[in-house]
Amino acid sequence: MKGQQNGWGRRTFLKGTALGAIGGGFAETFGSKLRHVSAAEATLPAGSVRFDDDIEPLVRLIEETPREKLIEEIATRVAKGRISYRELLAALLLAGVRNVEPRPAVGFKFHAVLVVNSAHLASLASPDADRWLPIFWALDHFKGSQARDVEEGNWTLAAVDEAAVPKPHEALSRFREAMLKWDEGGADVATAALARGESSGRVFDTFAEYAARDFRSIGHKVIYLANAHRTLETIGWQYAEPVLRSLSYAMLNRVGEPNPSTSDLAPDRDGRINQKRSAEIRADWLTGKDDSGATAELLQAFREVTSDDASKLVAAQLNAGVSIRSVYDAIFAAAAELTMRQPAIVPLHAMTTTNAIHYTMRTCSDDTTRKFLVLQNASFIPQFREAAKGRGKLEARRIDAIEPTETTGSETQLTDIFRQLGQDPESAAGRLLGYLNAGHSAEDAMRYARQLIFLKGNDSHDYKYSSAVLEDYHQLTPAWRDRYLAASLFKMRSESEPTTPLVGRIREALKA
Repeated sequence: MKGQQNGWGRRTFLKGTALGAIGGGFAETFGSKLRHVSAAEATLPAGSVRFDDDIEPLVRLIEETPREKLIEEIATRVAKGRISYRELLAALLLAGVRNVEPRPAVGFKFHAVLVVNSAHLASLASPDADRWLPIFWALDHFKGSQARDVEEGNWTLAAVDEAAVPKPHEALSRFREAMLKWDEGGADVATAALARGESSGRVFDTFAEYAARDFRSIGHKVIYLANAHRTLETIGWQYAEPVLRSLSYAMLNRVGEPNPSTSDLAPDRDGRINQKRSAEIRADWLTGKDDSGATAELLQAFREVTSDDASKLVAAQLNAGVSIRSVYDAIFAAAAELTMRQPAIVPLHAMTTTNAIHYTMRTCSDDTTRKFLVLQNASFIPQFREAAKGRGKLEARRIDAIEPTETTGSETQLTDIFRQLGQDPESAAGRLLGYLNAGHSAEDAMRYARQLIFLKGNDSHDYKYSSAVLEDYHQLTPAWRDRYLAASLFKMRSESEPTTPLVGRIREALKA
């Protein structure tokens, strides 16, 4: 299958300020001189999708090289300038898309795909010495997911059924029809037509209508949309078609349940209500005023009300003239508070899902969809709260009750704070809030937290969570930013944890 030359726009990594952030560590060398790929290696499983000749050899290298040799194989080519950062990022994403099935849930082994953008964001914000660590970590993680997929049946993304691809003018209606009917085959061929004929904005807006409509896979569907969109903007939209086909397949995951289009299932109910409720929000909903009282009211509601009542309150606040910033202060704070109350997998996804919905809401141009996404985000927070209760105790901690501890010093103090995190996260959160209240740099604290993820992290959630937190810090109003960052410590890595062996292996490989 040829990668799409039409379709979504071409804002690339080489434009704007991103290139300056990369520095000399990432040499952009086009026309990479990769090793010759043998005929045996070039033979794909029958009927599987094939990528353009410019990227297929590198994808195959990643797929075929054993896990214990991949880091060294890629590092050798990077050191010689034969693989650029952007080429490696593209090949990593496409290898995951072709080899890892987003079933039985859009999570678990599929994090090899979901984590790619988070690793990229971490690389952008890294000091020069650590710039390659996140991407090489993601390469190794892919090999683990690839092996697990083989154990579960060795799924491979198939080539599109060209005979069934609708004409360009029919693509949007056919896609919407398939998504409403939860028709995987129909959605697949319509997605191919969208990628080939529609603009980037139109395609993103259309996917955004469905990415957060249900609570299955605890938010991973909208996380995939947001991360896929951002990664494609970096690597080039010529790779969009296979990524979008994988995305539509993931968004139709229903975990073996009856067809939702003909059933009344719990994961779909809030979405159906909020589609109607979004029409009740005033037309000038984006012109509201900041209201700290409304934020406090909504934050308290998230601790106790149902998902439907949370959505009702958000709609009422927006209609009363409360700003979307004040609403999102409460949503971000409530998600962070859940990680304080239970530093575990479900609350973590309240954070990463909120990050993805907020990004999708800001990026989408359709006003109706944007309203719907805000209401769904509000409904998701109580759903995460109740799901967390099923996993264990929720401690009686509150983000607005974190007591700042007075601190002195800067670098040494950060080391102490992140060391204390391993023994007493509540005290560490108070010390970090005191550190920030004293006028010390939040950027320094975030840089320190991110470096610990590189050194101590051993799971895709470390990258997804930290990238979401450190990005969303700047989305909150100044009144809530530092408190939000302090609360997020509960799920960060501590100074006292051991450095992962993979870090040394990557560094040694890059020296060779």
